[in-house]
Amino acid sequence: MRYAHGGGLTPKEQEKRERVRLEAAERFARGEKAEVVARELRVTSRSVRRWRREGEEGGADALRSKGPASVERLSPGQWERLECELKRDPLVHGWDDEFQGWTLKRVKLLIGRMFHVGFTIQGVWKLLRRHGWSAQVPLRRAVERDDEAIEVWKAEVWLQVNGPRRTWAPTSASRTRQARG
Repeated sequence: MRYAHGGGLTPKEQEKRERVRLEAAERFARGEKAEVVARELRVTSRSVRRWRREGEEGGADALRSKGPASVERLSPGQWERLECELKRDPLVHGWDDEFQGWTLKRVKLLIGRMFHVGFTIQGVWKLLRRHGWSAQVPLRRAVERDDEAIEVWKAEVWLQVNGPRRTWAPTSASRTRQARG
């Protein structure tokens, strides 16, 4: 099962989801309609109908969690150590360029150095998302930032590059004739 954020469910989230499915099974046994169950459990009717079908075929055990889709490659202790290192500055780990932030590539290299475990860039992103990390935005703006110059650029250069915005006025689908206004 895939989720919008791409990281899957943590074990706690899997347990919570299992409890919802088992609650639905209890409601099926009482004869409640799928739409009512879906609304009260705040899930889709399609999921409830699927759970009902699976429950009828395999009983309550069919609705229990099958476990994680994949085995976590870092143990909880390793994750805690990694998290402590990520809270430190990348400069401590030898990256001394003008960009003093963590990138997925740097996190991948750090995991390899610390635990001798290989990850892909996408795998690092999923790992971080699964544990509640997200892309970060700097707290402060750059000292060199010139807001007036940015506004001038938007007003003049951007319009030349992109052209003016379309209006609500009707346009023509024909490539040879312009719309008459």
